[in-house]
Amino acid sequence: MADEAFTGIEAELGVTAACRLTGRSRATHYRQLRPPSERKPRKPQVQPSALTPEERAAVLELMNSDEYAELPPAQIWARELDAGRYHCSISTMYRILREKGQSGERRRQATHPAKTVPELVATAPSQVFTWDITKAAGPVKGSGITPTSSSTSSAATSSATPSSGPNQRYAPRN
Repeated sequence: MADEAFTGIEAELGVTAACRLTGRSRATHYRQLRPPSERKPRKPQVQPSALTPEERAAVLELMNSDEYAELPPAQIWARELDAGRYHCSISTMYRILREKGQSGERRRQATHPAKTVPELVATAPSQVFTWDITKAAGPVKGSGITPTSSSTSSAATSSATPSSGPNQRYAPRN
């Protein structure tokens, strides 16, 4: 509707006045007169100095060799350059490692053994003294010492031997 009104007054008043009256920008008017031509899909551009798949495989094999397996790409690049060999840039080495999923830590990582929780096992009375007996193991696997309602605190204090002080957690076994 606005286009019809514009074309009606454009012929009489001119483009500038018609644009002012209709509130339309002159740039929009001229842009609509010559719409952009359809663009052809672009071919993917290949960098002329890009490494071939064979060269990339050779660089990956070099970085995974025994000599360089634990070194970062910057050190591999420097050592190869010192030896008079240039394969690719440092960033290309990182790109190759990233493509193969090897961009993490290259050094061997130490594995620590799982920590074991100390377990108190009592097979008879007065063998183990502890502050909290709710998790003490019993003589049979799966059975534990269950505290009674009010005798827990009195039993813990009465069973302590005179040799055990307040800071001594476990008494020696007999």
